[in-house]
Amino acid sequence: MKNLKKNLLQIAAIFLLSFVAISCSDSDDNVNGTSRVIVKMTDAPGDYDAVFVDVLDVRVKNSSNSDESGWESIGNINPGIYNLLELTGGVTVLLADNEIPSGFVGQIRLILGENNTVVKDGITYPLNTPSAQQSGLKLQINQTLQPNVTYNFLIDFDVNQSIVVEAGNSGNFNLHPVLRVTTEAASGSITGVAIAGEFQVLASVTVGGEVVSAFTNENGVFFLHGIPGGTYALTITPEIDSNLPPVIIENVIVTNGETTDVGVISLE
Repeated sequence: MKNLKKNLLQIAAIFLLSFVAISCSDSDDNVNGTSRVIVKMTDAPGDYDAVFVDVLDVRVKNSSNSDESGWESIGNINPGIYNLLELTGGVTVLLADNEIPSGFVGQIRLILGENNTVVKDGITYPLNTPSAQQSGLKLQINQTLQPNVTYNFLIDFDVNQSIVVEAGNSGNFNLHPVLRVTTEAASGSITGVAIAGEFQVLASVTVGGEVVSAFTNENGVFFLHGIPGGTYALTITPEIDSNLPPVIIENVIVTNGETTDVGVISLE
């Protein structure tokens, strides 16, 4: 009987060790390998002729610590000077598309150069970047990237809130970026066409107390990115000079990973 108990204990121990080994192997598989990361940029509205930002790099950090260690370029970057006001109506620009090691990503950082300008009433002004921003614009991600999965991150650059005119000097513009980043799989979108004659239209919804908005393009198309799944009231607001009232569309349902098309909205 003693030998039988001893043998049973040995078998149980072997089974337990095998289970732990397999579990550890499975856990390691969750952080090994690579994930495809795509980073795009779009624009929320601003009252300027053009806003040019000089994008140099996009970097990620594998921890949520506040120190400056652990930053790595995503690689395969599309650097350039981009006019944010061209990124409306669902238009985005591809900043990075590459395979990176899977695992936890705490933050993403947008690195800007010095060639940032704003055009107001036909005149081009330097867009000053405070020294505190020169190390890069940080955005919280806090997501674990799984192997062999593609992650689409969209950086929404809110022009209207990001540009500050220095008091008493209408020609001195400072860049204090207001950005939000969303993941395609964790949010949806709203699109449609708003017609108000020759006038531009602003489409907006409120998400957790924050207004997400976008102007229509020359064809009247608007596109609201990064809207978490839920039911929203969509507000369509034409320019004041149009003398047209805003229109509110209730019960617009958004599903994560999908685009909700509300169709054509005529304000005339």
